[in-house]
Amino acid sequence: MPVRTTARSGIRRATNTTATGLRATAVAILAAAALVSCTQGRTDGGLRADPSAPSATASPSADQAENADSVENADQAEQAAAEAADEPTAPAKPANESVRDAFATLQATLGKTCTPGAGDCAYFLGRVTQELTELDEAMRADPKGPGHFKQPLADMKALFDTLGEDRSTPHLEKHFSEIVSTRDGINTWMQDHPDNYR
Repeated sequence: MPVRTTARSGIRRATNTTATGLRATAVAILAAAALVSCTQGRTDGGLRADPSAPSATASPSADQAENADSVENADQAEQAAAEAADEPTAPAKPANESVRDAFATLQATLGKTCTPGAGDCAYFLGRVTQELTELDEAMRADPKGPGHFKQPLADMKALFDTLGEDRSTPHLEKHFSEIVSTRDGINTWMQDHPDNYR
């Protein structure tokens, strides 16, 4: 009996020692596996990490810097939007003057004249020539098309061909009669064709 008890005690001790060793080994293996898993999760997102999720490697200071940048960018975007709302939106390209408006400013010169060589023609002839140029542009840009304004456009083309690029006062005075007659002829034509510009 004592031999059996001693043998049993020895077996129990050996079993307890083995079990304790196995437990310690298992705990060590689990701890190592957890450490490896945590390390992988921090460096490459882990095996099961969501690729769209931000990496866990970023330091708290990097996160704070990123958040500060995001807040600053959002503030700048909000400020730009507020400024854009405050300022009236300007068209990308200035709209062409309507035929009606261009004709109205040309009509404002009717009944006015000057005496070539007397020194009072610089403003008058310069203005009439400018008004005719703007009316020509408005007629060409009109939605009805330049076909609605064949006669006045032909008259203005003839005048502009005669004047060329020279808009000096002596040159305009030289062509005084052509400028005034073109203005008066276009006024008559427009009065006879009110549907073309109203």
